[in-house]
This record gives sequence, C-alpha cells and structure tokens, in this order.
Amino acid sequence: MALYECVFIARQDISTPQVETLSDEMANVLTERGGNVTKREYWGLRNLAYRMKKNRKGHYVLFNIDAPSEAVKEMERQMSLNEDVLRFLTIRVEALEEGPSAMMQSKNQRDERPRRDGDDRPRRDDDRPRGRRQYSEGAEA
Repeated sequence: MALYECVFIARQDISTPQVETLSDEMANVLTERGGNVTKREYWGLRNLAYRMKKNRKGHYVLFNIDAPSEAVKEMERQMSLNEDVLRFLTIRVEALEEGPSAMMQSKNQRDERPRRDGDDRPRRDDDRPRGRRQYSEGAEA
C-alpha cells in the first residue's frame, strides 16, 4: 500500500466535535476500503490566507494514511461532495513522519516559552523602535 499525507480545511461555522465527526467519517471511508489512518492531528481554527467560500478561518486536520489509491480517491471524492470541507490536499510520500508534525511542534514551542509580566530586560542602544524612519529637519523624505 502507498503512504499519503492529507490536510483538509473545514468551515469555521462548525464546532470542534463536528470536525472530529467529519474526520472520523473520512477515516471510516479509508478503513472500509482496506486502508488505515496512522496519525490524525487537529491543528485548530486558523486564519486563511484568503477568503474561501465566504470563510476567513478554517479548522485544519492532518491525516497520515497507509492505503491503496482507490481508497484515497474515494475519500477525496467524499470530501469534494461534503459542504463542510473547504479545501483538501493529498500528497504521496515515501515515508510517514513519526511524532508530531511541524505545526504541532511550533505550537508546543510557543506554549512552553516563558511569559514576561513586564519589560524588565536591560535597555540596549539598538532597542529603538523599528519600522518608522526618522528624518532630520533638513533632509528630504
């Protein structure tokens, strides 16, 4: 059997339990046709780069799949018919990634960073605000 990674985006209007139900349905389509989902990750409700079908956000879900191509084609067909799925992308890979994906790793690193209550770090000369140019009175803009 071939190895695949599939990411799909569900509408922002549905709840997280509905996204789980949707991902269970897609996993069942694969298992009924002789495949299996080796890893499933819910990446959360994230902003989209552009509006898709009047949605600015979407629920992202990742599947690592070990299945025949017919099962994957049927899953993609079901996703294209489902109104809750905005987009999906399935790619064939040589080996499935073990452990958490890059999205989950960056999320965990963000959560583990220490928070600062105030800005009590020592002041340096190069700590001036960035992004705004300061012109002298005689210089042209």
